[in-house]
Amino acid sequence: MIPDSKTNTLFLADSLPKKHPKFFADFETVLSKCNISFELLPNTKDIWVADYMPIQVSLNKFIQFVYNPDYLQSKRWLKTISDVESICKAINLNRIKSDINLDGGNVTKTTEKVMLCDKIFLENPHYTRRQLTDQLKELFEVDKLYFVPQQPKDFTGHADGLVRFLTDDTVIINDHSKEKKDFQRAFKIALDNAGLDYIEIPYNPYGNKTYRQANGDYINFLQMDNVVIIPTFGIKEDDIAVRQFEELFKGQTIETIDSNEIADNGGILNCITWNIRIKGIYNEK
Repeated sequence: MIPDSKTNTLFLADSLPKKHPKFFADFETVLSKCNISFELLPNTKDIWVADYMPIQVSLNKFIQFVYNPDYLQSKRWLKTISDVESICKAINLNRIKSDINLDGGNVTKTTEKVMLCDKIFLENPHYTRRQLTDQLKELFEVDKLYFVPQQPKDFTGHADGLVRFLTDDTVIINDHSKEKKDFQRAFKIALDNAGLDYIEIPYNPYGNKTYRQANGDYINFLQMDNVVIIPTFGIKEDDIAVRQFEELFKGQTIETIDSNEIADNGGILNCITWNIRIKGIYNEK
């Protein structure tokens, strides 16, 4: 797998500047400070490109999963599902297609390990648990595939709002001390069973009006080669989170951006970015 820390090319939805012009302008400024250029994906219907674009396994291997989330099945939301075939054709991207129903936001990865929320088993009843696990290992080309419980009241069941890899053996997780005890216990047992160490970071979505909002979730940051961009929300946890990220990613470029505007709609920086590695930008062998 190609982890976020090794990506060198960024794509955003062409719907982002249309739907969120103020945020887009601010984000463009931050990306420029980080020397990150980007391209806009054409024909998008929503801004959450990480969910519907393919997962990159190696330089020339992209897996296209089925994007048909259960939380977008009403008439209001069905029209927001982008035509991935059209988008990928426009950028000349070859893919391996899978019949597995999987949002990209539910894929957290490092070089040899992948972690997902267990909601994927509910979304793919045509597979047994063993069949689905084996098929994903084969597609991702990994031996280590881990599952964590879905956070209560998180309708998406996405892992990128719960956990991110810091190294091959250590993950960053939210401070879930205010969550239900049974979830806290099950989540940490899953990490222990995976043999992973964990570091907790601030987490405070508790002032949000609805469970659809993602404000206060710092773990949904953007990471690329030697760069980490952290969402902030104008709350007291901002400074604590930024100082901790500066220690965790010491020596890397760290920037922040007020992300309340997009977080109000349920996602943050990892959700709106499709970052991949392209040969030729660095010396590849």
